[in-house]
Amino acid sequence: MRLLRTDPTRPDPEVIKTAAEVLKNGGIVAAPTETVYGLFTHAYREDGCVKVFKAKGRPMDNPLIVHVDSVEMASEIAEIPEGIRGVLAQLWPGPVTIVVKSRGVVPRCVTAGLNTVAVRAPAHPIPLAIIKELNAPIAGPSANKAGRPSPTTATHVLEDLGDEVDLIIDGGPTFFGVESTIIDVTRKPPALLRPGPFTVEELEKFFGEIQIPPVARGLAEAEVALAPGMKYKHYAPDTMLVIVHFDLAEAVKVLKARGLKVAVLCAAGKCADADASLHLGTDLYEVAKNLYKSLRDLDKLSVNIGIIPAVEERGIGLAIMNRIRKAAAHREAFSPEQLLKYI
Repeated sequence: MRLLRTDPTRPDPEVIKTAAEVLKNGGIVAAPTETVYGLFTHAYREDGCVKVFKAKGRPMDNPLIVHVDSVEMASEIAEIPEGIRGVLAQLWPGPVTIVVKSRGVVPRCVTAGLNTVAVRAPAHPIPLAIIKELNAPIAGPSANKAGRPSPTTATHVLEDLGDEVDLIIDGGPTFFGVESTIIDVTRKPPALLRPGPFTVEELEKFFGEIQIPPVARGLAEAEVALAPGMKYKHYAPDTMLVIVHFDLAEAVKVLKARGLKVAVLCAAGKCADADASLHLGTDLYEVAKNLYKSLRDLDKLSVNIGIIPAVEERGIGLAIMNRIRKAAAHREAFSPEQLLKYI
């Protein structure tokens, strides 16, 4: 494994060339995007794709996202509806992934054998530079072990994957801290598959009505994963985590009365007197940015349980609730009595 550092705004050309060479030879590269760190393979190389799944311990029926540098490159691998092209020209590069019909040019490993493909153009100089140097798309999921909180720093990648990656590019912390928004545009109206930084309210200005199924709220698991984050355990710390829909101070009091050491993940300024506190931020975008780091930090505390307050499922709050529902294994408490059932 090699670790190379570079300025994320002006990537070192030699670092980019090294990454492209690794990918050309069927290797895998971890690098930052504007959302989280990705674990990338050359999108046309099945051997590299297999390495990604093996390194992550990822189920083979969980597809990757193909990253491109333009609508034109996306059109080479996917059937982009004519009415969507103009929209993508406004949204890309950015944290929006679309699910469309595949042209069958990427390996079945990338699409998990589906006839659809998830594709986006990242708004980060490092992956864009790699794609341009490679002159081909790159495919990948987040650069963490399957089920773990996604990585927002190169250190997180090292903690999870270490020598299982050929090259890690350290471009500093990511900007948004949660994965891209994913919408399925093969349906009418389009369906939200995973909420992210680009909110439903914003996307509806471009796409019109967007359906929000239970899986997008983190309330259910999909039978078939059309895109990442729809099936299987995700984002979870080892420490038990519970989402609390009532007064945090009361929740802490109830748990401490049972002799438990409690950590509170303080969202948007809501906190309580616990054995440990992890401050996520004062606004919801800051909460989203710090969420995965805090879930990792929770495991470094000597506590029995972590609790996190629910947030309103509007704007970026929908993405936060999706992630913490999965991280908490769907443990939500609306009363002290319900909270006690989890311990």
